[in-house]
Amino acid sequence: MITHSSLLLLHRSFFIHVRHYQQISKMKLAACATFLLAAGSNAFAPGAGNTRSTALNAEKGVSTRIGFLQTSVATIAASLTLLPGQANAAKYGGFGAGSPEVVDPKDAIIDEDILKSDSVQKGLAAVRGYQQSVVDMKSALASDSQADIGPKIRKDFDFSVIRTDLNAINAALDEDTQRGTDRIVRAILQDITELEVAQKQKAGVPRSDKRLKTVCGKLDKLEKSFSDYLAFAN
Repeated sequence: MITHSSLLLLHRSFFIHVRHYQQISKMKLAACATFLLAAGSNAFAPGAGNTRSTALNAEKGVSTRIGFLQTSVATIAASLTLLPGQANAAKYGGFGAGSPEVVDPKDAIIDEDILKSDSVQKGLAAVRGYQQSVVDMKSALASDSQADIGPKIRKDFDFSVIRTDLNAINAALDEDTQRGTDRIVRAILQDITELEVAQKQKAGVPRSDKRLKTVCGKLDKLEKSFSDYLAFAN
C-alpha cells in the first residue's frame, strides 16, 4: 500500500516535471496525474478495523490534505494540455511577427471605415513617427558612435502613449488578427526596454565597437517591429 509520505514524494516529483514540461510528453504527464489520483484514493481508504474517534479524526485530516493534493495535481495536469509547445516559440523572446499567432498582414481582416477614422489615422501617424525616431537615432550613431541617445529614447518612447497609439490601430482589425498584433505590441515594448538598457554607458567610458554593434542591432530590431505592425494597416 502506498503511504502518505510516498504520495507526497510523488507529488513533489510531479511538480519538478511540471517545471520542465517542455522535456516531457503530455501523455507521460497525464499518466503521472492519473497515477497520483488513484494512489491517493487507495492509500487513504479507511481500514475496516479502525473505529476509534481519534483515528477517525486523524484520517479526516489526512484525507483533507490528500484532497488538496489530488485537486492541485488534476488541475495542473489539465492545464498542461493547454500550454503551447516549443513550436510556438517565436522571435522577440517568444512573441512577435514570427509567432504562429500572428497572421500574414495580407490575410488580415480590416474594417475600412474604422481604419479611416480620426483616432486610427492619428495612431498610424504616431507609429510612423516612432519608426522615424528610430531611423534618426541610427543616423546619429552613424555620425557619432558616442552619441547619447538615452534622452531621445525616454522623450519619444513613452510606454503608455505608445500603447494607446498602437491599440487605436488595433481597433480596425478583427479579433483573430488582434491576437497576433497584440504580440507585436509586446515585442515593441520589449524592444524599447532592451534598447534603453543596451545604450547606457558609464560616465567617461567610451562606447566600444561591440557595444555600438549591440545598440545598432536593437535599433534595427525595433524598426522592424514597427514595420511589422504598420503592415497591417497598409
